[in-house]
Amino acid sequence: MRIRLGFEIAFDCPNPTPMLLMLNVHPSRMADLIIPDHIRSDPGLPISTYIDGFGNRVGRTVLPPGRTRFFTDALIEDSGLPDEVTPYAAIHAVEDLPAETLVYLLGSRYCETDHLSDFAWSQFGHLPADWTRVQAIVDYVHNHITFGYEHASATRTALEAHREGRGVCRDFTHLAITLCRAMNIPARYCNGYLGDIGVPPVPLPMDFSAWFEAYLGGRWYTFDARHNTPRIGRVVVARGRDATDVPLTHAFGTARLAEFKVVTEEEPEVAAAHAHAA
Repeated sequence: MRIRLGFEIAFDCPNPTPMLLMLNVHPSRMADLIIPDHIRSDPGLPISTYIDGFGNRVGRTVLPPGRTRFFTDALIEDSGLPDEVTPYAAIHAVEDLPAETLVYLLGSRYCETDHLSDFAWSQFGHLPADWTRVQAIVDYVHNHITFGYEHASATRTALEAHREGRGVCRDFTHLAITLCRAMNIPARYCNGYLGDIGVPPVPLPMDFSAWFEAYLGGRWYTFDARHNTPRIGRVVVARGRDATDVPLTHAFGTARLAEFKVVTEEEPEVAAAHAHAA
């Protein structure tokens, strides 16, 4: 399967404004790119890149006064398989976890494990120490939070999302991560592209999405508390402890968002061939 992906994002700045861009496909998927996702801008700006402490590609530039538009149009090869499900993957004892996973057990800016630990153990502690427990957490969060773009808040934490029972995909993700970490299950935040491939299309503008990965049975597995079903065509852009580590853009000054468009769709020719074969 080939997936066309890209974006157009524009900002208005009153002054020169340094900015970080976390908009490239994650290095782990770069080999799958058929058409590279080079970020271009109007006006043309020099954009340097580096790899951050979590292994993400980050762009670095300075926006001039006025409007700046960033865009890319890429093509990526994907397996076309849904997220993997391994029902009996075991939860590891903390002492057996690889050292690099331990940071994903700790509380972070949006994930207050100390406030939700007692709740997590009382709610899920009786369940088997395997995939079942993580899936129960995902089920709970999926049913507890009502999704709506009008509920978006840049400062809402997992605890606040739990109390309010509303939010967007990042809130579903933060709460599920927090409950996992509270039960000594490493969990890390992911964002990226997720189109309506293999599911009925949603009559809403396409957006970047957030989900999480939990470390079970010796590897990381994908979980999605908002959609709560295995999905096809998920393309990771960045991973971190929570949304603090993986902002799509971060401005060091005033930068007002003026345009925002995301594209994630199966390439039409391939989609048509699949339909004919079916």
